Amino acid sequence: MEKSNHKKKRLAAELCSCVDDKNSTLHLEFTIPGVKKENINLKLNDDSFSLRAEKSDVEYVSTGSFCCPVEIKSSKANYENGLLLINVPLKDPWKNAYNVKID
Repeated sequence: MEKSNHKKKRLAAELCSCVDDKNSTLHLEFTIPGVKKENINLKLNDDSFSLRAEKSDVEYVSTGSFCCPVEIKSSKANYENGLLLINVPLKDPWKNAYNVKID
């Protein structure tokens, strides 16, 4: 088995996720204590996310899939006191629906 050249200890970023009461926004909350904002790398795709957050000897990591279709370009994130809060709007399931003509 090869030795890893990775010097930092990798830990899973603790995640709490839920959809709001109006079923309009997915809330992701990552606990990443001691990390500076400039050391957070968050990427969103249409169906998934990837998080890397580093501090001195620790790298927090997390990847996952979204539960439903989302609007990633309208996402907002805020980091304060070790908690990264991300709000990702859910797509309107009827937005691009095809209206069938009835004869």
